[in-house]
Amino acid sequence: MDYQASDHLQDLQYFGEYGGVNPSISDSSTYTFLSAKTMFDTFEGNTEGCYLYSRHSSPSNLYLGEALAAMEGTETANVTASGMGAITAVIMQLCAAGDHIISSRTIYGGTYAFMKNFLLKFDIKVSFVDITDIGAVEEAITPKTKLIYCESVSNPLLEVADIRALSKLTKKHNLPLVVDNTFSPLTVTPVKLGADIVIHSLTKFINGTSDAVAGVVCGSKELCLGLKDVNNGAGMLLGSTLDSLRAASILKNMRTLHIRMKKHSENAMYLAQNFEKDGLRVVYPGLKSHTGHEIIKSQMNLEYGFGGLMTIDVGSLEKANALMEMMQAQKLGYLAVSLGFYKTLFSAPGSSTSSEIPLEEQKTMGLGDGLIRFSIGLDNDIRRTYGMMRTCMEKLGVLAKDTVNP
Repeated sequence: MDYQASDHLQDLQYFGEYGGVNPSISDSSTYTFLSAKTMFDTFEGNTEGCYLYSRHSSPSNLYLGEALAAMEGTETANVTASGMGAITAVIMQLCAAGDHIISSRTIYGGTYAFMKNFLLKFDIKVSFVDITDIGAVEEAITPKTKLIYCESVSNPLLEVADIRALSKLTKKHNLPLVVDNTFSPLTVTPVKLGADIVIHSLTKFINGTSDAVAGVVCGSKELCLGLKDVNNGAGMLLGSTLDSLRAASILKNMRTLHIRMKKHSENAMYLAQNFEKDGLRVVYPGLKSHTGHEIIKSQMNLEYGFGGLMTIDVGSLEKANALMEMMQAQKLGYLAVSLGFYKTLFSAPGSSTSSEIPLEEQKTMGLGDGLIRFSIGLDNDIRRTYGMMRTCMEKLGVLAKDTVNP
């Protein structure tokens, strides 16, 4: 039987201490012990099932981590206070001064800034390459390379990483493949394709209500215990701890993730297909025109669709800003960063989520001024949404009024 991440999630069963259908929330920063020796053993990481201090772990964080590990098919998972908390902890755990990283050139702006600027303080060098060019990736490997990093579907250009091919390459060179799967939870299962470590910003689709910031590292027990080590664990010592109340909230929202992802994907596909027929420059992995369409088809879980993100290039930043403001006024969504909300969110990445990337590099990678990134919402009548968006585009001259969509 094929691996079904949603089935694994649905099969998880946690009861509250009084029999509640939701697990009890551990609203404590510290925990008591009946024995001083047990406290010592727990501090040293030698005691399973005991809790010492919530920066180490808490029951609420453990429940959420187990659900995410079940979703991604890993041995275990550590939750963090943000997606960047997960990314930075993994990189700092695996790398030391003088080491080298290979990363996709198109990644989230915060990740890019951390790799490009912050890691210089630690003499860790990064090569940014076209992750879709396996030959270029292999050429960039040096004796000091410690990991290869990519996003399954990249932010914001929606490039698709060939995780199987990258995995073969990393195994050939005995390197870990770290994949940020934020854009495609359930749609893509990177570990099934050979990835070693999977990262998410839980803030986005997985939580789905834009009311929490969180992240996760899904991987081996060895990695996750190492991240929590009291002496040299980057997760522990850098303090990227998720609050128990937020962990409990996200866990409850995860139960509808499979339903939400199907609807996000269905709506995005409808809009992408129709706007492409209208003659717009649309990028969406579900379109045959997408350069990574066949790759994502070969590595996705088809029932969840191609995801909820698409981009449209309207030609200039002025038109992009005017269109987004008009769509917001028409209640079609919000001019806001982030993604995975029930309402459509739209932003111009070049001046927002990718603004950390220098303009020259943005142009090199194909990130134009007029590009709008859409996180498509859960609209019940997507045909009505399409018609209203199309009217806005006609008013601003993005689409000609006499354009006929067959």
